[in-house]
Amino acid sequence: MDSRQALGWDGTVATETTSTDEADGTDGTDGTGEPDETAVFERHRSILTGVAYRMLGRFADAEDVVQEAWLRWSGEGRADVREPRAYLVRITTRLAIDRLRQAQSRREDYVGPWLPEPVVTDYGPAAPDTAERAVLADSVSLAVLVVLESLSPLERAVFVLREAFGFPFAEIAAVLDRSEAAVRQLAGRARRHVEERRPRYDVDPAERRDLTERFLAAAGGGDMEALIGLLAPDVRLVGDSGGKAKAPLRIIEGADKVARFFIAVAGDAARYERRIVEINGAVALLVLSDGKPDLVLQLEIADGTVRSVHIMRNPDKLGGVVSGRPAL
Repeated sequence: MDSRQALGWDGTVATETTSTDEADGTDGTDGTGEPDETAVFERHRSILTGVAYRMLGRFADAEDVVQEAWLRWSGEGRADVREPRAYLVRITTRLAIDRLRQAQSRREDYVGPWLPEPVVTDYGPAAPDTAERAVLADSVSLAVLVVLESLSPLERAVFVLREAFGFPFAEIAAVLDRSEAAVRQLAGRARRHVEERRPRYDVDPAERRDLTERFLAAAGGGDMEALIGLLAPDVRLVGDSGGKAKAPLRIIEGADKVARFFIAVAGDAARYERRIVEINGAVALLVLSDGKPDLVLQLEIADGTVRSVHIMRNPDKLGGVVSGRPAL
């Protein structure tokens, strides 16, 4: 089975495989020849966090789920656990499904549109190679995570485990306590759903950055004509504030309306510190006020035009975007 990329506990990329755990000495022991429970858990923390984040769309929730998985792991007898990775992924996935079901019911009362929590994926000197970046960008992109929100919790679990991490259907069936045939049906349904709704375009990072900078210059300079020229006629602006900051409470559609919105707010944004950073595998604008994150803006681009704009202003979802990593 090919190795896949997992978003690490600290935002880094870790490579995991779907083979069974091997006695390679990396688990550590407690001095008696028995595996040390902390070392075993830490070995698999990155894949657990990666699964939980893709399941929940919030890094804080993913951390909580992984912490609960640790409490269960450290508090239970493990004499009969021969494959810790499979066991821990099963615990984490089931905890994430339970939390996702609770979150979906709470989101009915959420103020305004809901977007996933942005995470920094700018690794500086530790940046993964081009192929690894492509895997990362596809599996944690805001656009894909938004699409995953429309899946049922079980469909989302199957999609994440199969598409992002390459788990065999038999292992996924064991994780979810379903038959392999049922898991294959869930996987097919989820894949069709995602393919129908996910963006069908690839954008060169340099092109994305160039268009983002031209977008910001046009908005900041009040150049309505230039700004409209960068926008697709059916462009959509989606803002997430959770009712805790100023942002559109409804999706704004159409080039003229979106351009007018940015022309109106650009003057206020000019007095804040601005950085171009990599968020969820793609270039984005980070705005800081007094050194604290105030806004994340990211464009979806196709055929040289902006197809949608995502704005995150909910302060509860911005704490993790300033991590000490250098800007792009």
